Amino acid sequence: MSFSINDFHKRIMKDAPAYMKESYDNIGLMVGDKNQEIRNILVSLDCTKSVIEEAKAKGCNLIFNHHPILFLKPKKITTDTLQGEKLLSLIKNDIAVYSAHTNLDSAPKGLNKIACELAVGNEGELLNNVSAEDYGIGRIGDLDSSVSFEEYIESVKKIFEIEKVRVCGDLNKKVKRIAIINGSGQDFILSAIEKGADCIITGDTTFHYISDYNEMGVCIIDGGHFEIEWKIFKEYCQELKKELGDNGFEGELLFSERCVNPYQYK
Repeated sequence: MSFSINDFHKRIMKDAPAYMKESYDNIGLMVGDKNQEIRNILVSLDCTKSVIEEAKAKGCNLIFNHHPILFLKPKKITTDTLQGEKLLSLIKNDIAVYSAHTNLDSAPKGLNKIACELAVGNEGELLNNVSAEDYGIGRIGDLDSSVSFEEYIESVKKIFEIEKVRVCGDLNKKVKRIAIINGSGQDFILSAIEKGADCIITGDTTFHYISDYNEMGVCIIDGGHFEIEWKIFKEYCQELKKELGDNGFEGELLFSERCVNPYQYK
């Protein structure tokens, strides 16, 4: 049975409609023909040159990623720029790219919900819902019982398969109410504090924010943008893989082996 990129688009829109994205974001089909039949899908957080080569080698004509390759409007598409080089390579090799970003973060069954289930043990409630709608950035929920911040850090490292995390706060403080914002979530830390969070997990913070919150006695775990999002994006795509198969997709959905953290820890 034929399964097109447009069929894939409709399936993603069921989980994460376009209206759920943040105003600054760019989502959906970035490169390609919506009527093209999908052979195989390669899942990756980002569309790097290495991932494109992997897609070619594995016979994948669709790359499904979280971070849009076309986030900023290009002024030109030439091999003089990294973005242009990648776009031309995709087009020459007939590889499409589809991105689900903040719409998938915010969706009721999306990445923040998955992250909360993993880190807290339940889906919690929305941290920042959009008016009366059932979507928004971030989740907040309660652990079954209080634990020390130090104990909880070790639990988070195990859950998200992270060797090291950056933290601030009193390691002996008892925490129970946990807020989580995958990706870059420091803009939502104040909202989490106002909703009574004892501990906040996110994937991207900067020094001056954390310096202030450290003085305020706030417990924060910065697990790394790549580490947290790659884990939960794969969790989402595992379920998606089953559903695509049930709806006529006969190809393979593969997880990139070249999707790697650009940071190195020494």
